[in-house]
Order: sequence, then C-alpha cells, then structure tokens
Amino acid sequence: MIVDQAVYRDGKRMSCGDLSDELERLATSKANDFLWIGLKDPTEREFALVQDELRLHPLAVEDAITGNQRTKIELYDDTIFVVLKTLSYTEATSQVETGEIMLFVGPHFVLTVRRGEHSPLSAIRRSLEHTPELLEHGPVAVLHKVMDEVVDQYERIDSELAEDLTQLEQRVFDPDLSVDVMQLYSLKREVLEVRRAAQPLVEPLKRLIHSRHVPEDAAPFFRDVNDHLLRVVDHVEAYDRLLTDVLSAHLAQVSVQQNNDMRKISAWVAIAAVPTMLAGVYGMNFERMPELTASFNVGGSEFYYGYFVILAVMISACVGLFVAFKRSGWL
Repeated sequence: MIVDQAVYRDGKRMSCGDLSDELERLATSKANDFLWIGLKDPTEREFALVQDELRLHPLAVEDAITGNQRTKIELYDDTIFVVLKTLSYTEATSQVETGEIMLFVGPHFVLTVRRGEHSPLSAIRRSLEHTPELLEHGPVAVLHKVMDEVVDQYERIDSELAEDLTQLEQRVFDPDLSVDVMQLYSLKREVLEVRRAAQPLVEPLKRLIHSRHVPEDAAPFFRDVNDHLLRVVDHVEAYDRLLTDVLSAHLAQVSVQQNNDMRKISAWVAIAAVPTMLAGVYGMNFERMPELTASFNVGGSEFYYGYFVILAVMISACVGLFVAFKRSGWL
C-alpha cells in the first residue's frame, strides 16, 4: 500500500496530485525536482498503479513484488534499482532482526518499497524534509541518505556484537563461569546475519560510485558510505573467525574436562576394585581358609582376628592406591 507520496520542488515538499500529470510537469521542471512515493509490502495489483507510469524494468518489479531478495544494485537505463537489508538489534535477546528496503531511483522520481518492521524510511523522510538543501540535489540525495542510514545502523550493531563477543570470550576462558555452547552458535548466527546484509553491497556500491548515475559532486558522499561499509565487513569477518576459534577452544575445554572426569572415575573404580575383589573371595562359603579361623586365647576366651587382618589389608590397599592416584593428578 502507498504510505506516503509527495513532490519536492527546490527541496520543499508539495502535495501530489495525479501521478501522470505530476510526472509530466516534472519532466519540464528543474532537473532536481522529483516525486517520492513510499510503499509498504505492496501487492502486485498495488504495484501496477505505479509501474507503467514510472516505466520500471519488469525484472526489478518482479523482485520488488516477491521480496526477500539478496542485497544488490542494478542499473537499468536511467533507473537505479537498489535492494538493502535493514538490521535491528534487540537488546533483551541479543538478536539481530532483518528487514528490507528497495529503491527505484529515476531522473525525476524515487520509489521506496519497505518490507518488515525494521526499515526506518519515515524517519529518513522527515530528516530530509528538515534539510531542504539536501533535497535540492534531487533523487540521488534520497538514495544517499537511505544508504547512509542503513550502513550507520550496521555500525551500531557492529558495536553491540563486539561487546557481546568480548563478554562471551571472557566467560569461555573464566574457570568460574559456565558457557552454553548454544550461546556461541547464537552469536555466530547473528554475525552471519550482519555479514549477509553488508558484504554483498560492497562491490555494487563501488560500481555505482563510478557510474554515470552518481554526479561527480555526490561521489565523495557515497565513497564515505562505502568506507563505513568496508569497516563493518572487516569487523564482521574478524568476529566470525574469532567465534570459530572461541568455539574450538570451548570444545577443547569440554574435552579436557571430560578426560579429567573419566580419569577420576577410573581412579575411584580402581580403588573400589580392591575391597570388592577381597570381599568376593572371602565372602565365599569356603571351609579351609586358615586366616578366617586364626585366633588366640584371651582370658579363657577365643579371639578370632582373621577378619580384622583382611579388613586392614583392604584399608591399606585402598589408601595406597588413593595416595598414588593423588600424586599422579588423577584425583
């Protein structure tokens, strides 16, 4: 559906009448006057209202109607078609939410298509309307502002991910804290979301800067956006590599801890095996075992000490094994 439309003359907003009439007037007006139409989640029928009037390329229209496209910039004659992934960071869950903005930029028009709830086009439009000196540069000013705001959001999320990664890294290597491996995978997935949004934009943006669609005086501003974008991409790739290393270190720690636990279990099993073996042997109903009937006379009473000797052997064997395992580090 159309959420906003207006004509901008000399950087000032004007009401928009019939689309055909406005485009005809703009074709004979000053070069930087333009029409800006904003759509949100348009259907094919709604898009058809503007498609023919703006003479949009059918392949670009198909992408805009379908949605969920890869980040890209396509050049069709005098029209630029841009697909941008917008990102939003949720503090409570440390999750990155994804939206989508598509722009058709022509000589006298800008058509923006928003999908999802994480695409701040209304705020961008208000900001531009408060700075008419920027709107005087025409549709290319809108394109720059949208791309600049999207990349700035990438940088803000970059900072949040860096902080999350630092905290997680400290927890992994702190013996007093435990880390759920799902936290590592979750953060790695969020980094991947940012990477999918930012990295595919690098090369198309370079081509756009050197194309005839960007005026020479506007190129430095787009190069600045590209510099910020490259910084985010470099950081995200570093985060991805570091997370892989942290995950490997965490899995190695878990493996070492499991080995230590198995050594302790084995040591205790070995210690318990001695009394178990002796109890198994002497617990049989054997009749001819002298140590079981060994005794001496105390005050006219017979004292059988064989069982105490066996018990002492058990205790001394267990203590000996315990000391040996303790010294070797198994316990």
